[in-house]
Amino acid sequence: MSGHSKWHTIKHKKAALDSKRGKVFTRLIKEIVIAARSGGDPDANARLRTAVVAAKAVSMPADNIKRAIMRGTGELEGGQIEELMYEGYGPGGAAVLVAIATDNRNRTASEIRHVFSKNGGNLGEPGSVAWMFKRKSQIFIDEAQATEDKLMEVCLEAGADDIVNSGGQWEVLAPLEAHQAVLDALQNAGIATESAELSYVAENSVKLEGSQARAMLKLHEALDDHDDVQNVYSNFDIDEDELESME
Repeated sequence: MSGHSKWHTIKHKKAALDSKRGKVFTRLIKEIVIAARSGGDPDANARLRTAVVAAKAVSMPADNIKRAIMRGTGELEGGQIEELMYEGYGPGGAAVLVAIATDNRNRTASEIRHVFSKNGGNLGEPGSVAWMFKRKSQIFIDEAQATEDKLMEVCLEAGADDIVNSGGQWEVLAPLEAHQAVLDALQNAGIATESAELSYVAENSVKLEGSQARAMLKLHEALDDHDDVQNVYSNFDIDEDELESME
């Protein structure tokens, strides 16, 4: 299982215990604002549609969604959010991509650099690790929702590349252009999704153990908790037994 998939599973379990609704809302509002710059109609804007579906899934009020779209299209003020990607290395040499949405590039750069250095990592130059990842559609489904055979039938026909078990969840990977088609196919088949995003998936992984594994998870969580961080992607790999002992 990739580092990003593992971290997604950890976050999913954690969210059931201590919901960070305020943080979730802030992230989704920023994503809606950014996505709406390419058009305010979710039916014609796949990225916006994905963000709106995610917002509705966490019970975000319709007025909040509408205002975020209007900020993105320029109908309301407050849409001056810059989208950035920081690259770096974590403990054990694991590659890290940090998706940022900020209204103050200098402040955020300084704070993210501090988070890396404080937790045994290093912020790198643009292009230093991005080549290790591919931009893909990534959809997570609770394992109980469908069998692997059923998902293969529904998703592969809609254009998905791969389906893997990610610790109690199915992870469906597809090319960006097939993202909406796969979501539509799942909906038509009555299979509920837990999350769906246009993600960065590592081509290869770095195996971490012991103190390096613990330090990498600490860095990942510290980055994930930053207000301007939309998502964190990494290529670390940790054995399931060791991962469970850290939870």
